[in-house]
Amino acid sequence: MSRLITDLAALEALYGEPAGPSIAKEVPALTPGYRALIEASPFFVLATSGPSGLDASPRGDGPGFVRVADDRTLLIPDRRGNNRIDSLRNILADPRVGLLFLVPGLNETLRVNGRAVIDADPVLCDSFAVDGKAPKSVLVVTIETVFFQCARALLRSRLWDPAAQVPRSSLPSVGALLAEASAGREGGDAYDRSLAERISKSLY
Repeated sequence: MSRLITDLAALEALYGEPAGPSIAKEVPALTPGYRALIEASPFFVLATSGPSGLDASPRGDGPGFVRVADDRTLLIPDRRGNNRIDSLRNILADPRVGLLFLVPGLNETLRVNGRAVIDADPVLCDSFAVDGKAPKSVLVVTIETVFFQCARALLRSRLWDPAAQVPRSSLPSVGALLAEASAGREGGDAYDRSLAERISKSLY
């Protein structure tokens, strides 16, 4: 039978008090060590909330693509994508954001919570240009809290273990996923055949 937890007192009774270090590691601005993790990270997940619901979006580029302007401010180029702009729509309605940074080979992650605005200033966007192509906008994130997450989740998942990697051919292709989701209207083998070239021409 289920035993639903429906109030804070019951939840805290179930889990007990957090360990001291889990509280001490949380600070309102970047420490030198936290800054180093962000500057080494080529990937993070951006969480947002808006009228249509929640969204978690992967963001990636070369290490250092998230620019640390100061210990309370991050600048993030919005690289080319599919133009759904789910995250940006949410930020217009609710500026609160959560960021989870990963560094390949490192089992600890870094969590940042704060507020974001969308800046389309041409000079700022041009400063993030790659191969002469600038992003259409830059997210300016004001940090409210930052802390590292311990290694347990990545150790349990064996995320960086080459022996745990799944062969791509063992799962449906992107074209097959799209065809299935669209009831055959989109996707398929032709989509798969053109995917690599299409992505290579639209990274920036």
